[in-house]
Amino acid sequence: MRRILLLVVLWLATVSIAYAEQNLQVGHYNIHYMALPSTFLTPAIAHNYGIERTAYTGFLNIVVQDLNQPGKPMVPVAISGIATNILDARFKLKFREIREGSSIYYLAECPYRDTEEIRFQLVIRKDNDLNTTLDFSQKFFND
Repeated sequence: MRRILLLVVLWLATVSIAYAEQNLQVGHYNIHYMALPSTFLTPAIAHNYGIERTAYTGFLNIVVQDLNQPGKPMVPVAISGIATNILDARFKLKFREIREGSSIYYLAECPYRDTEEIRFQLVIRKDNDLNTTLDFSQKFFND
């Protein structure tokens, strides 16, 4: 079931223009990130991952790959961040690490209102090899 979430998220990245997956290469690491409304998930998948599936909850999915390793595996990282709306209300993001076989990804939830743009500021670290910030914005729409 957990593999289904990863497949759904990756599928959504290919079919959704408004919520397309993005990536950032920092050194030999490739950071994939996306923010979506939680209603993009089926009720079963949202329940399985403990994601609140409402018209006012978004979720983030972060994956970090090591491009120097054979097969470009996903790697564990330390990640933290905040979400800020246009009124400068801040929400601390609580990331959960999900491991399924060789897959490692990080999920966090954030509140939003219809047609609200949220700015995300993340800090991603791995040992002494990766220490970067990731800033991006996503506009959320209700179904």
